[in-house]
Amino acid sequence: MTDVILDDRLDAADDLTSEVLRNALVVAAEEASIVVVRSAYSTFVVEGSDASAALLDKTGRLIAHSMATTLMNSMALSVAVPFLLEDIPASEMRPGDVFATNDAYKGGVHTNDILIFRPIFVAGVVEYFAATLIHVSDIGGASAGGMASLATEIFSEGLQLPPVLIATAAGLERPIMEILALNSRTPEKVKGDVRALIAGASTAARRVEELIDTYGAAGFSDGVTAYLDYTETLTRKAVAELPAGTYVADYTIDDDGVTDIRGHRVQVTVTIDGDGVRLDFTGTDGQVAAAVNSSISQSLAAAVFAFRCFIDPEIPMNDGCLRVLDVHLPLGSLLNAEAPYPCGGRFLPAYAAMEAVLTALSDAVPERAIAASGILQPFSIAATTAPYWVHLAYEFGGVGARYGKDGPDATGIHFGLGRNSVPQVEPVETRCPLLVEGVEYIPDSGGPGKWRGGLGTRTTFKLLADAYITTRGDRLAMGPRGRDGGMPGVTGAFLRRTVDGETIRLASKVSNHFFAAGDRFIVETSGGGGIGDPSTRSRDDIAADHRSGRITKEGARRDYDVVIDDSGEIVSGAGNAAPPA
Repeated sequence: MTDVILDDRLDAADDLTSEVLRNALVVAAEEASIVVVRSAYSTFVVEGSDASAALLDKTGRLIAHSMATTLMNSMALSVAVPFLLEDIPASEMRPGDVFATNDAYKGGVHTNDILIFRPIFVAGVVEYFAATLIHVSDIGGASAGGMASLATEIFSEGLQLPPVLIATAAGLERPIMEILALNSRTPEKVKGDVRALIAGASTAARRVEELIDTYGAAGFSDGVTAYLDYTETLTRKAVAELPAGTYVADYTIDDDGVTDIRGHRVQVTVTIDGDGVRLDFTGTDGQVAAAVNSSISQSLAAAVFAFRCFIDPEIPMNDGCLRVLDVHLPLGSLLNAEAPYPCGGRFLPAYAAMEAVLTALSDAVPERAIAASGILQPFSIAATTAPYWVHLAYEFGGVGARYGKDGPDATGIHFGLGRNSVPQVEPVETRCPLLVEGVEYIPDSGGPGKWRGGLGTRTTFKLLADAYITTRGDRLAMGPRGRDGGMPGVTGAFLRRTVDGETIRLASKVSNHFFAAGDRFIVETSGGGGIGDPSTRSRDDIAADHRSGRITKEGARRDYDVVIDDSGEIVSGAGNAAPPA
């Protein structure tokens, strides 16, 4: 009896130790991302908290990543490790070394996203990596801030950096730092951003070294293995609850801004066999000489994100989860571009891949279905001459309706980013010669349905100096699709309102469009798609939408066949609730 009690206590102690270690790993990555944000120079990072960090083993297995930031970036850090080691073998690395790259074809994202890796040694051998990533302010290219939306080859998107040694225990590698600075419109910001990335990776590395000292090399390794195995077990259990079968879906990109091609198509076949899930993107259109291709890491991140939306959200995100997935991304397709095809618009095909997977899994599990969403609409506002300043940002569209729920407004479904990454008004106005005159919801923009799509937004900037505007939008020609009888969300727009009051609609993808001081730049994002026949929406919900300003009286009549009087009461029309007495 005593032996049984003692064994139970030992098991409980082991479980507690494992849980402490798991949380310590996530905290180490999270602390690294916070260090980057607080140390960076770029407004986009400092005010938008757009920084990522991850802990990886020497094979690139994702152990933990910063939870407040992006899966899209963490997957890049994971995918890039084998390529890093191909170029710089672990045997050549020394304690204190730090490496950098932005090679989109070797795990990277696009040229403005710099990946930093610091090896962690155990008994003199590289066993792990601490890694960080941010979008630096500018690294050259045809348009400021990495927004070369009309690029036909990657050389227009900025300086490419193969895996290189950027710092040692003795300090920064000055030649590399000067190359980065010389190729940037904002050299001091880029150097500051890189130092911030190194500081974050070094912080995470120290935390891991402390954990190794605490648990011992073997104990730490065993703990990591147990953590990943635990995640795999939970993920396989979740997959076993999904209905077995094969589900096919697709989604299209409006245009590429360069060619006459419309509707670039991403297709997926999702196969669930009870033990694992295969996501096969065979049938996706081929890469094009325009900035609507994606690197493999971004497409993988989008597919993984969409899959995780249909399983228990509390399952940790690490290599254990990835073991259950078999993702095929055809080389030379929109989702796995080869050099020199540009990858700056990577989120467009990646979002299409995400929507395709979400659609397929919604068909498999209708009670968890989601309609298509408005996506982030990136843009840059930049100086026309030196001294250079750049405001790089995006606005979000509405999320598609969920089965049983309306879609959230203006948060844009995304594989990692959220509304928190949009810089606040005051710092933007302080750092750049512009005024943010308004940020508002667009009434009636959410796709009508039994459950309504989330609303898009309208943001108005007044330029206080001449500027170049560059845009990289989509879902502005075709609104996000509804499902099961639901209607699509309203399309968005990029607009120029001149000082004379003329309103000009810009293309979804323009580069260095001149705006004069006094002009206004207006960004309108698309709403999310609806689910279910709009005629079945509750009258109470329609009335509540009108009271909150989400729909107008005209929209209620047009979209729901409901008449609302001047007092806000429904007086006639459809709806699945009885009319008021």
